[in-house]
Amino acid sequence: MNNEQIDRVGIEFYSRWKEYNLSEAPIEIIDGDRGKNYPSQEEFKANGYCLFLSTRNVRFNGFDFSECQFISKERDMLLRKGKLKRNDIVITTRGTIGNIGFYSDIISFENIRINSGMVIIRPNSDYILPKFTFYTFQYLQKDFLTFTSGSAQPQLPIGDMSKMKINLPPLSEQTAIASILSGLDDKIDLLHRQNKTLEQLAETLFRQWFVEEADASWEEKSLFDVIELIGGGTPKTEMGEYWNGEIKWLSGGDIALNHKSFVMSTDKTITDLGIENSSAQLLPKYSMVISARGTVGKYCLLSEPMAFSQSNYGIKPKYKDCYFFTYLIVAYSVEELQAAAYGSVFDTITTSTFKGQNVFVPDVELIKQFEENITPYFKKILSNQTQIRTLTQTRDTLLPKLMSGEVRVSEL
Repeated sequence: MNNEQIDRVGIEFYSRWKEYNLSEAPIEIIDGDRGKNYPSQEEFKANGYCLFLSTRNVRFNGFDFSECQFISKERDMLLRKGKLKRNDIVITTRGTIGNIGFYSDIISFENIRINSGMVIIRPNSDYILPKFTFYTFQYLQKDFLTFTSGSAQPQLPIGDMSKMKINLPPLSEQTAIASILSGLDDKIDLLHRQNKTLEQLAETLFRQWFVEEADASWEEKSLFDVIELIGGGTPKTEMGEYWNGEIKWLSGGDIALNHKSFVMSTDKTITDLGIENSSAQLLPKYSMVISARGTVGKYCLLSEPMAFSQSNYGIKPKYKDCYFFTYLIVAYSVEELQAAAYGSVFDTITTSTFKGQNVFVPDVELIKQFEENITPYFKKILSNQTQIRTLTQTRDTLLPKLMSGEVRVSEL
């Protein structure tokens, strides 16, 4: 848009809500660089001058920097498009369509570029607030797939994206809406960060007690001998009375989604009849489940009694009620095994995997003492996850109502 068009639209924004095509709104849609200077795979490094975002770094509602690749300053200088500025929004447009991230001031990376599988949304903040723009595109996520093309790998062309419609209120109302939604997001983020700190403290204490301060007199045992390993099962899928009950039933996908945290919901549920007529078993609260095939080596804790498929193992404590000691010793052992395999993922986990991993185990009284000290950490993590779930549900309920104008800020 030219300046005259932007000024005219801006006057309208100040006075009332109005619907616009993205091509009419005062925003830029910027593609990644696809030219001859695009970096080759051999150039990407684990560390470097500029973070080069891939689609795996952009999740449904935010960035994920757990796996990053970087390019040199020299390569960065050769690229002409796709450099992020603070308050830009990033949207994936190839493969998994519509994942979105907001490049806020709290993100530590100073130099970021996008690859060709995403676009940058850059609002003119004189007329559309950046955070409001972010929530606008979160609201539009439900519509992204209707504009995609391609079958093997879905794509969202910029030309088609420009046809999407957005509702824009006056700036004062944008500010109020963004404040409400970001207030909820800030609380959710704080709780996530608290949990991350608690997880790190628990792992540090475990290493201090049982690795760094291990005593030569402790007995060496296989991991298999210090846990209770339980197989899972799947009720017959053709028996409708076995499914959609009150018992949560974990698959490998549920475990991967909740890796290193409490699992609170599952994609599928089964009935008591399903438990009775299959090899599925009900594990108690605070038990652990680890994936043995598929996405191997992912693990989680149970927030309530649950069953699980035969592609996974359930783990209960061999030492009475020492659920969190058991969780930490298994988690530590899995990381050791992965490190020994140079970071690769196991093909499968079997009973031999547990039998082949040795650990040094102290007197049971020390284990119980550790369990007593560590339990408040995990109970706080679970409490925080419960709050996160409630706040997320509130945010997800409010978002479409606020962004569509169904609920006005004055009504709240």
